[in-house]
Amino acid sequence: MNNDNTFPMKEKNIIYFDNAATTFKPNRVIKKILDYYENYSANSHRGDYDISFKVDDMIDYTRDNVKKFINAKRKEEIIFTKNTTDSLNMIVFGFFLKYLKSGDEVILSSSEHASNILPWLVLSTKKNIKIVFVDSIHEKLNINDLVNKITDKTKVISLAHITNVSGDKRDIKKICELAHSKNILVVVDGAQSVPHIKVDVQKLDIDFLAFSAHKMCGPTGVGILYGKYELLNEMIPFEYGGGMNLNYDENSLKLLDIPYRFEAGTLDIASIIGFGESIDFLNEIGFQNIEKKEKELKKYLISKLEEIPYIKIYNKNCEGSTIIINIDGILSGDLGLYLNSKKICVRSGKHCAKMGDNKEDTVRISLYFYNTYEEIDYLVNVLKNKEEIEKFSK
Repeated sequence: MNNDNTFPMKEKNIIYFDNAATTFKPNRVIKKILDYYENYSANSHRGDYDISFKVDDMIDYTRDNVKKFINAKRKEEIIFTKNTTDSLNMIVFGFFLKYLKSGDEVILSSSEHASNILPWLVLSTKKNIKIVFVDSIHEKLNINDLVNKITDKTKVISLAHITNVSGDKRDIKKICELAHSKNILVVVDGAQSVPHIKVDVQKLDIDFLAFSAHKMCGPTGVGILYGKYELLNEMIPFEYGGGMNLNYDENSLKLLDIPYRFEAGTLDIASIIGFGESIDFLNEIGFQNIEKKEKELKKYLISKLEEIPYIKIYNKNCEGSTIIINIDGILSGDLGLYLNSKKICVRSGKHCAKMGDNKEDTVRISLYFYNTYEEIDYLVNVLKNKEEIEKFSK
């Protein structure tokens, strides 16, 4: 029997380098979810009996755990959603639909994930607002261009903390200081940062933050929307239904307090409980240790890839845990399928985003702390066989 801190998927005959998409789950998280289904499978805020009370306690435990994890001021600032995309949509259409006026400007970067671009584009057609894109230089955000594109009409800057393709890490503290000096709000997509580095929302002074459980050893189906309490108080619920209202009749509707007014219907209870366990797991490992391990793995991977003359590396100088590569003359999809034939999991394509001015499809190798040097060595040895790769792609 595996111990609780090991990963069942690590025992499969695969090498997994697609951690930016989702991560493996340790036994303890899986067991926590099973424990709910086997021992107290009831709904939350719906029953006057012991197992329902326990569900309420476990959800409250996870909410408080998330609050401490990102250092929010109060647990009411933590809203459970389905994923990062859901959180960003709630922010855009729940808050900024009302907040922004015709002619206002929103600043994004050209290398954002689609989930932090598409909702804003839709909002721009509803509200006649202007979307302004900041350029990237060598796959990194051009901070000078950001400064130059701020006008008196700029009302919000929405950026990924770390991008999902190039791994560009933005100076969110500096950006928030700049924005707040001009009464501009800041939305942060933390899908690729919260699982890898310590994120302190008070220290960074973030207004809104979105991230997902499944990218940090937790289950799928749970996202987090953090917002400053005074901003959430102005947000309109995205959905309406059971569990988010105090009372109603044909003429009036009275909603519950934050955060419950934003959590209509039955939540993904099992996954929320599992997420609380994954936070405990990551806290025990320590983010200092996670960051250190990932930096060492990435440095080693780059050094090995640089030994292969036909491998093109796009983002050597970015700080995230992703490496983007191509082989001249080989389609990224073909390279991804070739690696799959060797039991190596990577991502190929555009990854729901782009890197600066680069329009090529690429192969993304994304690391997490449980990857090993031996796995990297195997990947590199497979990539060294160019003749076999070319034969496979024909």
